Amino acid sequence: MKNKSSDILSAIILIILILVITVLSIKFVKEKIYPLKYKEYILMYCDDYNVDPNLVAAIISVESKFNKDVVSSKGAIGLMQILPETAIWISQQNSMKEFEEWMLYTPEVNIKMGTWYINHLYKQFEDIDLILAAYNGGSGNVSKWLEDEKYSKDGKTLDIVPFKETREYIKKVNFRRKVYKYLYDL
Repeated sequence: MKNKSSDILSAIILIILILVITVLSIKFVKEKIYPLKYKEYILMYCDDYNVDPNLVAAIISVESKFNKDVVSSKGAIGLMQILPETAIWISQQNSMKEFEEWMLYTPEVNIKMGTWYINHLYKQFEDIDLILAAYNGGSGNVSKWLEDEKYSKDGKTLDIVPFKETREYIKKVNFRRKVYKYLYDL
C-alpha cells in the first residue's frame, strides 16, 4: 500500500512541478523575450484607429524591441521607427500644428502616429502582408510591385516581395503577432 500511495504522491508532485515550470517559463518569455510596454497607448490608439493591438505590439517588438530612444541607420525614430519626413506628413494629415521631430521619442506620440499610419495603409492595401510590406519597404514600392507581373499576377497580392529585408520583416511581424495574441490576447 505504501508503494502505491507513494507513486501517486510522486505523480502529483511531478504534475505540480511541471505546472510551476510552465508558468515560470511563460512569465520569463513574456517579460524577457516578448515584453509588452506601453500597453495603455497601444490599446487606446488601436481602438481609435481600428487596428489590431497584437499587430502594433509585434511591429514595436520587431522595430525597436520597445526601446523608445532607438534611431535606425536610416534615421527612423522611436518605438515604431517612424522617419521624420513620414511623421511630418502624418502630423499634417492629422492637423497636428505643433509637431517637432523630438516628439517621436515620446511613446504616446510615436504609437499614435504609427497606428494611424497602419490604419492609412490598411485603407490603401486591405491586406496585412501588403500593409507590412508598405510599412517596411514603402507604400510607393508596394504599389509598383502590384503593377508588375513579375511580382503580382493579380495586381492585388504579392507573389514575390523583391526586397529580402521586407520579406523577412513580414515573416517576423506575422510570427510575433501570433505570439502576442497567444501571450497577451490584446
